[in-house]
Amino acid sequence: MNKLIMIGCVFLLTACCGESIQQTANTDYFDNSARDDVLSGGVKLITIDTPKGQFKVWTKRVGNNPSIKVLLLHGGPGATHEYFEAADSYLPAAGIEYYYYDQLGSAYSDQPNDDSLWEIPRFVEEVETVRKALGLNKDNFYVLGHSWGGVLAIEYALKYQQHLKGMIISNMMASIPAYNQYADEVLKPAMPPEVLAELQQLEAAKDYANPRYMDLLMQHHYNKHVLRMPAEQWPDPVNRAFAKINPNIYVPMQGPSELGASGKLLNWDRTADLHSIKVPTLVIGAEYDTMDPKHMQWMSQEFAQGHYLYCPKGSHMAMYDDQQTYFEGLINFLKQTDNAK
Repeated sequence: MNKLIMIGCVFLLTACCGESIQQTANTDYFDNSARDDVLSGGVKLITIDTPKGQFKVWTKRVGNNPSIKVLLLHGGPGATHEYFEAADSYLPAAGIEYYYYDQLGSAYSDQPNDDSLWEIPRFVEEVETVRKALGLNKDNFYVLGHSWGGVLAIEYALKYQQHLKGMIISNMMASIPAYNQYADEVLKPAMPPEVLAELQQLEAAKDYANPRYMDLLMQHHYNKHVLRMPAEQWPDPVNRAFAKINPNIYVPMQGPSELGASGKLLNWDRTADLHSIKVPTLVIGAEYDTMDPKHMQWMSQEFAQGHYLYCPKGSHMAMYDDQQTYFEGLINFLKQTDNAK
């Protein structure tokens, strides 16, 4: 059954769960005595096997909760865990255990330079290896996938949902062709015609490195649909993550254009398969997102146990530009799913 979670999430959380997200977490949350990652402050390097040999990926645990453990799947592809750091302001107070994680090729993880590694099935197996290494299971394991991470979360659930307790798809449609159509029919026409014409001219010339390209995008696209703040006010975790995006992953998979996707993801479409995912699933959509919020609401109705969180002030980085709505809705979903066990 679909459930629309709106701004009243603070009330719902207090009423249904008997606690507020502002409440200080139980001291058990900070008890690391039984953990094997105390020396490193929660950091664990995990060895993964690939067709090109073994590599290490970086993870970091925050907190302890035996029944709610959230693995954060960042976007990009090829971005980093860093833009999720806003979670530190909300999830510890709610007693939720969560894991930062840089996928292979990103930031703190190994960065092999081999295009054959950047394939969805290999990323899925990487997530499964990480799950096993962290000791996560169907009694506690949630994935939260944002943007490209949402693609990865859906693909993981389609193969390994037996290990999941729940899933969150944040700011990601279930179809790249549908996303490209939304960009062509809604996002591009909303730009001043002369700006769109210049951007398309730069793209036709493959002049993506031209500073003018990024300048136009920042003024007319990024601060309207990616993060609705002036560029000089973008939070430090976002700037760090964007500065470290690995183009050797991003371009082959997403493509070089910021006005639509191409590359290996061009034909990715799982709209017909969402119904086969049975675990509780929260879909987060935002009014000003690069992703169509109506499509994401529809997605939530396709999942067997789907819920929808709408961020009316948010864009693609709704965890920043509609932060209260985003985290209150996320925490409410996690707590309600946990209480339903």
